[in-house]
Amino acid sequence: MNIIDFENIHVSYDDKLILKEVNLKIEDNQHWAILGANGSGKSTLIKLIASQIHPRQNYPHKKLILGKQRYSLTDLRKAMGIITNDLHNYIYDQGKFLTGYEVVISGYYSSIGVFKHQDFTLQQHKKADEILAFLEIPELKDKTVAKMSTGQLRKCIIGRALIHEPKAFILDEPTVGLDIKAQLNFIKLLRKLSQKTTIILVTHHIEEVFDEITHIALIKNETIYKQGIKEEILNSENISETFGIKLKINSSKSRYFIEEI
Repeated sequence: MNIIDFENIHVSYDDKLILKEVNLKIEDNQHWAILGANGSGKSTLIKLIASQIHPRQNYPHKKLILGKQRYSLTDLRKAMGIITNDLHNYIYDQGKFLTGYEVVISGYYSSIGVFKHQDFTLQQHKKADEILAFLEIPELKDKTVAKMSTGQLRKCIIGRALIHEPKAFILDEPTVGLDIKAQLNFIKLLRKLSQKTTIILVTHHIEEVFDEITHIALIKNETIYKQGIKEEILNSENISETFGIKLKINSSKSRYFIEEI
């Protein structure tokens, strides 16, 4: 099954094209990193996948998500765990009083918080505990959002999405705001998640490309101009072209890093 199957998609705000000629096919059990500079169109691509924006209809195109052309937004959000900094900030601002457990179990109702009219079964409570254990954050069960670090809250938000056993996770700049230790810890979590579901990592940080990533898409000038198997796409020439600066890619212990040349 294809997680995403896009052909010749154009997106505009008013008359200004912000994505053009987008072709992208991501299959189940593949793991992708989508790389591009700030302003290249990465965030717009996430909004397109989340159906917050839609293709221009005057261009013949195909837009299938999980093999479907039509779907309810509720079902889409359950099937695709979309983790953005906007969502993180919203939960932090509106849910400071919530515990880690409440953040996770609130995923059943896609709410920010747990309310008296919401009923949870014993099985649902058990699953929330299992997710906290899987994410290795049982100590956050009773900790409030207001007292959590950025990395701790982000893990709870991932747990909130895991409630629905999504077919894929889409993560937008997931290590923003994390210190070095927290970054390494979070990448370790993504590697663990990749054993359960498809990972689509949207970033401009080469060092976030972990070993299980199988494919790379490069965005430049509002379009995906190169994509394919990681070993064929992730090289110094392509990255230099993507970011508009002479760069050299190196790797060590299955992790990538860059230097200017």
